[in-house]
Amino acid sequence: MRLCYFLFMVCILLTLGVKAQNKQILYDFNEIPQSLSVNPGVETDFKWFAGVPLLSGISAYGGSNAISVNDIFASDGVDINLKFRERALDVLTPKDELSTTVQMEYLSGGFRSENPNVFYSFGGYLEFDNISYWPKDYAYLVFDGNAGQLGRSYDLGDLKTRGSLMNVLHFGVNKKVDRNLTIGARGKIYSGITDYSSTSNQGTLRNTEGQNNRISTNLNADLLLRTSGLQALDEANDSETLGNEIISRALFGGDLGLGFDLGFTYHLSERTTVTGSLLDVGFIYHSSDPKSYSLNGNTTVEGIEIDVLENFASLDRDFWQDLVDEIEAEVPFETDTKSYVSFRPTKLYASIRNDFGEPVGNGSSQSCDCTAGSSAGGELRTKYRNSFGGQLYMINRPRGPQMALTGFYTRRIGNVLAFKGTYTVDKFSQTNVGLGMNLQAGPVNLYVMADNLLSYNNIAATNYASFQFGLNIISWGRSK
Repeated sequence: MRLCYFLFMVCILLTLGVKAQNKQILYDFNEIPQSLSVNPGVETDFKWFAGVPLLSGISAYGGSNAISVNDIFASDGVDINLKFRERALDVLTPKDELSTTVQMEYLSGGFRSENPNVFYSFGGYLEFDNISYWPKDYAYLVFDGNAGQLGRSYDLGDLKTRGSLMNVLHFGVNKKVDRNLTIGARGKIYSGITDYSSTSNQGTLRNTEGQNNRISTNLNADLLLRTSGLQALDEANDSETLGNEIISRALFGGDLGLGFDLGFTYHLSERTTVTGSLLDVGFIYHSSDPKSYSLNGNTTVEGIEIDVLENFASLDRDFWQDLVDEIEAEVPFETDTKSYVSFRPTKLYASIRNDFGEPVGNGSSQSCDCTAGSSAGGELRTKYRNSFGGQLYMINRPRGPQMALTGFYTRRIGNVLAFKGTYTVDKFSQTNVGLGMNLQAGPVNLYVMADNLLSYNNIAATNYASFQFGLNIISWGRSK
């Protein structure tokens, strides 16, 4: 029983791990080169930029929509088992997430072509993405068993999980079509290191009154778990070559896939702008180390039945194994090594922005529509000191799309400092206030962002917290 508690405590801690990658502060913050990663059609006026390796883009998100660390581990004199039951087991539902997403750039750069209206970008990053929904009926089975639950049906479809670790290489093109429209596209090559998914499970486990014994257990199962890379990494760990195996699978020695991103920026008027992007439309073909596990069938059992008179001569028989064999014959557990395809969690961003105040760096009396840092070779819109607007974010998940709405305000102080404040409402929090700062010190670009600032006085009691930071070298102005 202690092991069961430990396993489910791990699930709770994963809930408080790292949340789905809504980068609402970074989105449309076009002073930062990494804004291209969430909208390849963002407006840019860099001649070129280079991210500092391993420091150009790091993000971490922690969130839970139903429970916090403090709920379970607070020193309040209440027994931890009681708190777990009252605040987790009896509260969480199959719609509550246990999710994690981490991204780390190790390569990032971009340059303007001979045509000043075209900008190329490239890079690579590692990504770990996991989502598991709280398996409510499984949790009750683990902690309470099904004794005394006559007539109760346990839903085996509560188990939904999906995760992957991969390396992503990408190359993008950003083009200013005319004075009002900028579009962009980016191609991606996915190199999968590990993958696991179990999202289409169905079935029930139910106790009813038996004929020969007091209780009859009915099992109707259609369960499937698909994995790739896990066995290869386990074998490499045993042979102490785990690092080499991870590097090999990350550099096209694992599962391969393709994807793309699209984005645009369009000016409805001089100071009103709409943007949108569609990210990670793609797939991975898992063929290098696939392994699937399935459990499919129906059976009804009433436990072990022994007729002492009839079976007197064979009482030393393993009746328990006979029962197991009988169940496995009706509901076979099978494994195979067939290849399979997984699709990436596609993300959608959209925004509308209104600019106001004086132009940045040009002075209030200057009326030209070009930034102070740009050279000849392409007309750029004026940047204004203030902007406000709204953003929409959606991501495809196993139990349907998730959505977040954000209101934002941006303040620019010359060409050196810019701040962006956000207020976001989603399933994780309705009081999520965030702040981002971008500092341009000559060619050095530094940005820092944090979310849910109101919760920082007690991180353990919060349902959501995140940060992002990065360091780049930028050359400003369009080349001729």
